[in-house]
Amino acid sequence: MASLLRGAPVAQVLTEELARRVEMLSRHGVVPTLAIVRVGERPDDLSYERAALKRAEKVGVAVQCCALPASSSQEDVIAVIEDINANKKVHGCLVFRPLPASIDEDAVAAALYPAKDVDGMTAGSLFGVFAGRRVGYPPCTAEAALELIERSHIELAGANVCVIGRSLVIGKPVSLMLQARHATVTMCHTRTRDLPTRCREADIIVVAAGVPRLLDGSCVRAGQTVIDVGINWDEAAGKLVGDVAFEEVEPVVANITPVPGGIGAVTTSILMKHVVDAAERAAHE
Repeated sequence: MASLLRGAPVAQVLTEELARRVEMLSRHGVVPTLAIVRVGERPDDLSYERAALKRAEKVGVAVQCCALPASSSQEDVIAVIEDINANKKVHGCLVFRPLPASIDEDAVAAALYPAKDVDGMTAGSLFGVFAGRRVGYPPCTAEAALELIERSHIELAGANVCVIGRSLVIGKPVSLMLQARHATVTMCHTRTRDLPTRCREADIIVVAAGVPRLLDGSCVRAGQTVIDVGINWDEAAGKLVGDVAFEEVEPVVANITPVPGGIGAVTTSILMKHVVDAAERAAHE
């Protein structure tokens, strides 16, 4: 039976650390502030917004919610972004994606200052991940995966890590961030030939393909750590499931994240960490 890597304890430690940093900023009259830009009322956006608001309250981060109707134009969204860029009291901006099909997401990303991009959507932030420089911030979920691994005292230096998924939100950035921590990374995806063999060779598997139960019992061996980043709704079962067939994988491996209860809580904590980081940077400019 695997050890469950639950996100709540890690999120609690991060929350306490961040609250102390927020207290230090408050002594200098600085209130770390996040702007959330939401277009429409997608259920997953609303769910994440509620989770972010709860985490922000615990940390002491102020939040401004900019909710726009789904019928909003690209110009409407960019105008909100420009106001956020100009507001020195707002330190970070989170834009919920995907945006409606009528809006060019790349154009919206290009309008946001990387210094306020706390979820890695701009080209500047992604360059920062690629080059290992302090430009913007990496995607929160990608950093949350590493945070959970490291806070669980699982060694990354020298480890063989298999990343399944190649998106700009998780797969590609988490691969680069793992390499920066001296892991040897193999990137796989849904079209990888003989995926089970690739996975069994790894010490750590990070699954972020967005395919329910993609990683099954044939893909794992004893002693591995499995980080499931997937969040999928299983209509038949009537519940959330990950990209891992948990009931097949959990009895085999050494460590595994549950879904739900794994990466999610850490992700909102990392979002707050980025806002606090941005506020500290701004305070020292």
